[in-house]
Amino acid sequence: MTRAEIARRLATAAVGIPLLILALFWGPPAVIVVVVAAAVALGLWEFYGLLAVRGVVALRATGAVLTALCFADALRPLAGVAVVPAAALIALGAMLFRAGDAPGALSSAAGTLLAAAYLGGLGGTLAGLRLAPAALGGPWVMMLLLTTVMSADSAALFAGSAVGRHKMAPRISPAKTWEGFVGGLVGGIAGALVIRQLGLRWMPLLHAVLLAVATAAAGTAGDLVESLVKRWAGVKDSGRLFPGHGGMLDRLDSLLFGAPVLYYYLLYAR
Repeated sequence: MTRAEIARRLATAAVGIPLLILALFWGPPAVIVVVVAAAVALGLWEFYGLLAVRGVVALRATGAVLTALCFADALRPLAGVAVVPAAALIALGAMLFRAGDAPGALSSAAGTLLAAAYLGGLGGTLAGLRLAPAALGGPWVMMLLLTTVMSADSAALFAGSAVGRHKMAPRISPAKTWEGFVGGLVGGIAGALVIRQLGLRWMPLLHAVLLAVATAAAGTAGDLVESLVKRWAGVKDSGRLFPGHGGMLDRLDSLLFGAPVLYYYLLYAR
């Protein structure tokens, strides 16, 4: 990474992170839900663009509806609405409109369902973290996710650059190393412990450490999944929305995989 790229990244972060923290702690929960929903919509558009590079034409209108359904279902998990059967029915029914192109119809339906599950389902868990009750920390829960993932990413980059020797997934992301991964876990734990001390005192120390490890590892998996999709499409970034950072999917990938870890912890394990 060149100095110019690093400078662009730092400039983007210097503007975006304070605005996000302001919205998180001084705005109502609905603000963050809307922000995440908008990010998911942009990510969905970028994902459809990646599919199109390889000739997979997603059912965009149908996909938007399915993504919204999955997002809403994850946002309110106790509502008792069975979204998955309905999503499958809608996608497979819409596939009939492309029945004249059987191979294209199947790939379109598959890509549409994948996008809805990826952006809608996982995005809903991300937004749902902001709806955590005040007794559980309210905005501090989402702050735990953001800090853990960002600390892990930064530590992994530093450790990988300093001592990285063993490639983690050379066919998907050649720059990632196991040394960087371990450094990322350590960084994620450090970030999580700071947030626990500041706003999540109810959380047992061991839980915070285990959640940090699981969240950082899931975030790495999310980054690799998006890298695999980009490599399949033959592109470097999902878009150019953020100078030095790529597109919305490039910013969401780790968060989308890390969010369900905290989401399910709050629902079932605490």
